[in-house]
Amino acid sequence: MKKVFVAATRQNDGKTTVSLGLFNALLKRDSSIQYMKPVGQQYRVVDGNKIDKDAVLFQNTFQLNKNKLPLMSPVASPKGFTENYINAPHKDTLHQKILSADIELTKKSSAILYEGTGHAGVGSVFDCSNAQIAKILNASVIIVSIGGIGKAIDEIMLNVAVFKALEIPIMGVIINKVIPEKYDKINTIARKGLQNLGLDVLGVLPLNQQLTYPTISSIIDELKPNILSMTDKGKRNTIEKFMIGDMMPHNALDHISRNTLMIVPGNREGLVLTALCENLLTQGPHLVSGIVFTNGIRPHQKILDLLYTSKIPLFMVEEDAFLIATKINKMIVKIRSEDKNKIEIASSMIEEYVDIDQIYSKMNP
Repeated sequence: MKKVFVAATRQNDGKTTVSLGLFNALLKRDSSIQYMKPVGQQYRVVDGNKIDKDAVLFQNTFQLNKNKLPLMSPVASPKGFTENYINAPHKDTLHQKILSADIELTKKSSAILYEGTGHAGVGSVFDCSNAQIAKILNASVIIVSIGGIGKAIDEIMLNVAVFKALEIPIMGVIINKVIPEKYDKINTIARKGLQNLGLDVLGVLPLNQQLTYPTISSIIDELKPNILSMTDKGKRNTIEKFMIGDMMPHNALDHISRNTLMIVPGNREGLVLTALCENLLTQGPHLVSGIVFTNGIRPHQKILDLLYTSKIPLFMVEEDAFLIATKINKMIVKIRSEDKNKIEIASSMIEEYVDIDQIYSKMNP
């Protein structure tokens, strides 16, 4: 069985993005390859089972067998899970659940990609750290790190130490989200630094801004607003910037650019109509991705009727503009199954910047 376990140095290093692109590339070399998220933190309930969101993402993206979802996500850690485990440890039960799922999932397969959860030590509190799980699954590890030199290498070596303590082989490192202006330098120096430490660099990926932008769908999940108007197409609108509506309408014209989310009280009709006109008059991609009406103020019904014709996603929240803007700023953007463009970008970047053949050859038992 060819196996690879994808871990990261910390949260938001782009592990899922790398895993998506890597799985897509490996799928072309072995159509039987399977995916597993052994331990999940954020889950959805699917047919009564707690399934990690990433497992749902992979199943939807690659049209994997939906009946195997419980096998792709054997252990979930809902609220209270850690506390209950500390009071009543059951390591063998959890490990056996993962191993049994692995055996069943790979019955007719010859390869599998495991996606970890954060850094090497995540899950240690309930005896299911990434290092422990990679050990029981007998899988080599790829470590994904955010772009940089000194700090990035230090964090990589900290994780390497945890894996090596359990004698887990490190397949190599993928450096992600490198600022384009620094790409050549980091690609040269970081590679050399890691090779001096005995680690293969399997790829260096430049930062792609398109992958960092949230969509309207992710904004809905974060803000949980009252939805006034929404279409399936509107859910996929990208947000490249947001604008707080605290200016005169004519000044707003200088601040509305492509894929802007407006955050404005519903009684600022002038600003709202300015946004509507901009969208109607602009050729090509829309300017306004959506409008969030704050302070629980609903626009006049005639204004709403005009906005409905524009198909701009419209929401209302009770909070003020500052609080909403703060929430959006703190969001961690994750790829979703409906983000087809982002998935295509991730896949093409992995093909271009990562040595897939080397990885596939190292997956040999």
